[in-house]
Amino acid sequence: MKIGFTGLGKMGANMVERLLLGGHEVVVYNRSEGKIKEAVAKGATGSTSIEDLCSKLEGRKVVWLMVPSGQAVDDNIAETVKYLNPGDIIVDGGNSYWRDTQARSKKVAEMGFEYLDCGTSGGVWGLQNGYCLMYGGKKEAIDFILPVLETLAPVGGHTYCGESGAGHFVKMVHNGIEYGMMQAYAEGFEIMEKSPFNIDLEKVTGIWQHGSVVRSWLLDLANLAFKEDPKLENVKDYVADSGEGRWTVQTAIDFDVPAHVITTSLFNRFQSRQDESFAMKTLSALRNKFGGHEMKTKE
Repeated sequence: MKIGFTGLGKMGANMVERLLLGGHEVVVYNRSEGKIKEAVAKGATGSTSIEDLCSKLEGRKVVWLMVPSGQAVDDNIAETVKYLNPGDIIVDGGNSYWRDTQARSKKVAEMGFEYLDCGTSGGVWGLQNGYCLMYGGKKEAIDFILPVLETLAPVGGHTYCGESGAGHFVKMVHNGIEYGMMQAYAEGFEIMEKSPFNIDLEKVTGIWQHGSVVRSWLLDLANLAFKEDPKLENVKDYVADSGEGRWTVQTAIDFDVPAHVITTSLFNRFQSRQDESFAMKTLSALRNKFGGHEMKTKE
């Protein structure tokens, strides 16, 4: 199948390569020319603009967007629709907020085109292992791009989730759960690191992958991290978030769902970014004032 692909970041470039290895024709575009040249060297067809990309697609056109959520998605949609024909398909494979996806789908449909959302999980390992795909939108359009989905995903690793927005909704919840799992691992490893037993975390994460009820791919990655840096001495205790955790918490609030673990894990990431906490200073001052408890002060 021939497909256009916009966005050659750390995931997009690998997805293009997996499609090429699967026998598909891929026309690529990216803001930085170097990424286009790298894809062309692997067998893709390069383009100089979105207009040029669309001109190199025949028949019913499919353009897959792999760009950051927010304005970048809107900008790419606005440019892409200029060069499409009725019935052509745009796929948003990034981590967009599901309510935004619903609004975009309605707008694109009013122009006569199809808009699909595809939650994509697999990170930098997807080229080798395949990507877990969760997609939503009109089923007929999904069926049309099924060869692409089957190539990107491992066997059993993709599913239709429902109408527009459903794919991004499921991916959002997936990432919210990921936040909670990572937090639980992190806290457990810290308890072991603080213990008097000099526990080898690389060995522990290794044996936990054999028969343990907490085995997972995240644990594999923890094992790799401890192998490279046993005490994580080269890692700063600052944790960013890319939006999906926030969206999950907001959606839980909207649906009156008590999502304690996911919410707490998100707030822990916020806490990691503080050089010092005014809230903790306040707590210390209050304990000192009402009970005369010791309060550490700056020298």
